[in-house]
Amino acid sequence: MIISVFKTSIKEKDIIDLSPALNKLEGLSRWNTDLEDCDNILRVESHSDIVEEIINILSTQGLQCEELED
Repeated sequence: MIISVFKTSIKEKDIIDLSPALNKLEGLSRWNTDLEDCDNILRVESHSDIVEEIINILSTQGLQCEELED
């Protein structure tokens, strides 16, 4: 299992628009957000490396997204 954590500009209202696109990603196991965190964290669990796909989906929605390194 690969766990990726992203700093984003996601707001509560964005989750409805993002959900269908994220849920369609092949290899994605589950995802969640922590909008209480100052970095609006998006945490993704996947079976393959889908970092670029996540970044592209958020960028397409006009949102900022950058992977946080360990």
